[in-house]
Amino acid sequence: MKQIAIVALAAGALVLGLTGCGSDKSTDASELRKETSTSAAVKSAAPIASTPAAPVEPPTAAPASTAAVKQTTAPNGAKTTCGEFRNLDGDTEKQVIQQVLAANPGSKFDGSPNVALGTAKLACLASAYTDTPVANAIGAAK
Repeated sequence: MKQIAIVALAAGALVLGLTGCGSDKSTDASELRKETSTSAAVKSAAPIASTPAAPVEPPTAAPASTAAVKQTTAPNGAKTTCGEFRNLDGDTEKQVIQQVLAANPGSKFDGSPNVALGTAKLACLASAYTDTPVANAIGAAK
């Protein structure tokens, strides 16, 4: 008798679960996007401008660039500080990281210069590391 009650209870739960999964037309999202005749009438009643708008003219003088020019040479090689590192261009940053890795063999970045470069770029963003050598900031120095 207990088995029949358990089976009936399971069947009832299954039926209730399946009825909850059925489609309900009143909450169908596609109906929200359908255009009704009243909204179409409102759109068509809007006046259309007959004269074009005046063109936008560019400024006569371009504003002066405030971006600092990036350095293309590393002033201190492997002893470059984060403040100096921030002012280097991309190729020079790579050279500095290669110099740092060559000066610190056996560091955790051996064989991973791209990881060292990414770490240096992130670490040197902190103003607290401005006067800290890049090797120390990334943890490559012993």
